[in-house]
Amino acid sequence: MTGQRRVIAHVLSEAEDHPDVEELYRRASALDSRISVATVYRTVRLLEEKGILARRDFGGGRARYEASENGHHYHIIDVDSGRVVEFENDEPVILLTQIAEKLGFDLVSHRIELFARRRGGSRSASSETKAKSDSINTETSGS
Repeated sequence: MTGQRRVIAHVLSEAEDHPDVEELYRRASALDSRISVATVYRTVRLLEEKGILARRDFGGGRARYEASENGHHYHIIDVDSGRVVEFENDEPVILLTQIAEKLGFDLVSHRIELFARRRGGSRSASSETKAKSDSINTETSGS
């Protein structure tokens, strides 16, 4: 991996949000001014092809990226503000496995992205937040 790709990979690994390519370019070029937006696009495509990076479409017409992870983490996207909240819950995979089995399949993968509007919330400017410290963890004990 080239030095420039290492910088881009580092920026991705440090991201606490879901940056798009333009934001990745802004962050990476702040660390190494020789990085071009074309290099960022090529690196993102390569990392995505290798399964290291996951492409997400939260609406708004641009792809966002995050490190591919194991586990059952999902996203809820506020349709008014664009805010993205990650949460964990084991219950959907149990239900989806049961549905697949009833239909004669073995579940091998799934993805859930919820688009919602905050109850009684205000419509604020678009921002994206990975709610790391405020993460909604709805896992039930004993599951």
